[in-house]
Amino acid sequence: MPALPALVTDATVLAAATGLSYSVTLLGVALVSVASRTPARRRDARATLAILVRRTPRE
Repeated sequence: MPALPALVTDATVLAAATGLSYSVTLLGVALVSVASRTPARRRDARATLAILVRRTPRE
């Protein structure tokens, strides 16, 4: 059982790293959806953002 605390710590670090990378990805896509100059890029970024947050896109 001495390996259990190390396993829990490793799992916690992995979960935190995954959550942080997902948050950074969402932030990047959200910034692109707002700051893009062309309407097509904004539309594509909003569609990607909708996929990432698991929502249906508005038309």
